[in-house]
Amino acid sequence: MQRVETVSLRTKDKAMQLKPISLGRAVAVCFLLVVLFRVIAFGITGILNLIPELALPNRIIAVINDLHYLIAIPVGIGVYVWLRGREEESFFIETILNLLRKRAGVIGLLILAFLLILADFAPVIATHDPIQPLFGQPGEVPPLPRKPPCIHLLGCTEEVQHYMGIDLNARDEFSRVVYAAQTSLVVGTSSVLVAIVVGTLLGLVAGYAGGWVDNIIMRIMDVMLAFPGLLLAITIVTIRGPGLENALLAIAIVSIPAYARVTRASVLSIKEQEFITAERCIGAEPWRILFVHILPHALTPLIVQGTLGIGSAVLEAAALSFVGLGAQPPTPEWGAMLSEARAYVFTSPHLVFFPGFFIALTVLAFNLLGDGLRDALDPRLNRS
Repeated sequence: MQRVETVSLRTKDKAMQLKPISLGRAVAVCFLLVVLFRVIAFGITGILNLIPELALPNRIIAVINDLHYLIAIPVGIGVYVWLRGREEESFFIETILNLLRKRAGVIGLLILAFLLILADFAPVIATHDPIQPLFGQPGEVPPLPRKPPCIHLLGCTEEVQHYMGIDLNARDEFSRVVYAAQTSLVVGTSSVLVAIVVGTLLGLVAGYAGGWVDNIIMRIMDVMLAFPGLLLAITIVTIRGPGLENALLAIAIVSIPAYARVTRASVLSIKEQEFITAERCIGAEPWRILFVHILPHALTPLIVQGTLGIGSAVLEAAALSFVGLGAQPPTPEWGAMLSEARAYVFTSPHLVFFPGFFIALTVLAFNLLGDGLRDALDPRLNRS
């Protein structure tokens, strides 16, 4: 009797879906996942700093941040392997590959990776302590405050190099700029994560429930949008007191209406589709319809809005620090550094140029990445 081997149609279809990916593209996908993991880790760090009672999660995140890429790289590779083994992998992998075909997205991703390396390896990259003045240090020749950049390759003959000069308090400007990358990325990512979570929940409830629930939630959002964002953030920080944690919370609160409105608009269009009607007919619970069926279809605009929002949050954090309501001295932060040196823009322009340049570079990175994601997630722009 002849043996007949059978293969399930599901296994055969799944094998057909797993298109071969070149080594270069696989490495690029893993690289993007590693960057994404580090950005999320920065965001969770800032959120947990707001809740000191969560001692165990704080210790776990601290260990992850200390190990940096020893954890991020295996996680990125593991997520890639996991996605390749799922039936839904085509959407995620294709989206990432579409992003890597967009010039703006690639440039934004590379700039963001550069900023993450600065933040993660600040203790190694920085040449001096960002807090302590340089008075009495070996090789330092007075006068120290406001000394211009000194680089041996460019002809500077002094014993000690200062790539970006020395600030008003005789501290190395380069070291402070490098350490400030940690502060700005933590504030930007964590405030956006808080705003996305709260705004998404409010938008889901408002869009699905409708009626008076929708009216109450959205009228509150409209009142918040009636105030200029920075002015409302200044008001919140003034009430709670200056500080980086309060600035983070204020930026998150100000950003909530944008994500609530985006989510509500998506829910209003999705909940009228036939598969949602079918779920209601078979008696599915509202929470299941919201979080299992509606939310995944509403994530695309949220991802783009969140990526663009991180750049805005970094800018708002710098603005709050500039007026003295954000990071407090001697914490290195680009906005605070600009505020300290604003009176010396003509006599010591290096003290203003370098912090301002890195603020612009960070905002540019997230804006380019957001534009690339928007194009990558638009099926009309990715037809083969």
